[in-house]
Amino acid sequence: MTDVRQADASVLRRSAPLVLASSSRYRQALLERLGMPFSVDSPGIDEAPLPGETPRELVLRLSVAKARAVASRWPNAIVIGSDQVATFDGRILGKPGTANAAVRQLRAFSRRRVDFLTGVAVLNTATGRPRTAMDTTTARFREASDAEIRRYVERDRPLDCAGGIRFEGLGPLLLDGVDTVDPSAAIGLPLIALGELLREEGVNPLAPGD
Repeated sequence: MTDVRQADASVLRRSAPLVLASSSRYRQALLERLGMPFSVDSPGIDEAPLPGETPRELVLRLSVAKARAVASRWPNAIVIGSDQVATFDGRILGKPGTANAAVRQLRAFSRRRVDFLTGVAVLNTATGRPRTAMDTTTARFREASDAEIRRYVERDRPLDCAGGIRFEGLGPLLLDGVDTVDPSAAIGLPLIALGELLREEGVNPLAPGD
C-alpha cells in the first residue's frame, strides 16, 4: 500500500522522489517535519534478529533491508529505512504487543537504564548505495508503582513501541531523565542523522526555494 504526503515543493531542490519505507505513523509524523513531499511504502520484511547479531548490527541491517525491500518499486528515488530496538541487561527487547507484556517490561525497568538504538538508512535507488547512521538514547527510569505503570499502559497503549514506552506520549512521566543528542530518535527516526545523510545525497530540506 502506497500513500503520498504532500508538502511545499519549493523547499525541495531535487528530481528524485523521497520514499519512506515504513508503515509507522510515528516515523511518518517525524518525516513530515521536514516539509518535503514524500511517499510511504511498507517494506513487510522479517525483523527477527540473526544468531549472534548485536543490537547495533540488527538496527542497521534492518534499516537497509527495509529500504531495499521497496527500492525496486521506486526507480530514481531516495528511500529512507529505519529501525529501533531497546536493550536491557544485554537483551534485545521488541515491541510488547500486549498490555501485560508492556507492564512486565516497565516494571523491570524501575530505577534502571534502558538504551534505545535507532538506525536509519538512506538508499539512492539509482546507485544502489545505502548510507547509514545510528543513534543511542538512554532512558533513566524512576521507581514507579504498579498502579502507575498499569495506568500508563492503559492510557498510552505503547504496545507497538520498542521497550513499551511512548516518548512522544506520557512515557516521560515514568522517567528521571533521558540522555540523547537527538530527541527525535527516541520516537523512531533520528532527524539529525537523517538530515546529514540526505545532504550527502544532495537533498537539503533547508535549501532556498526556486
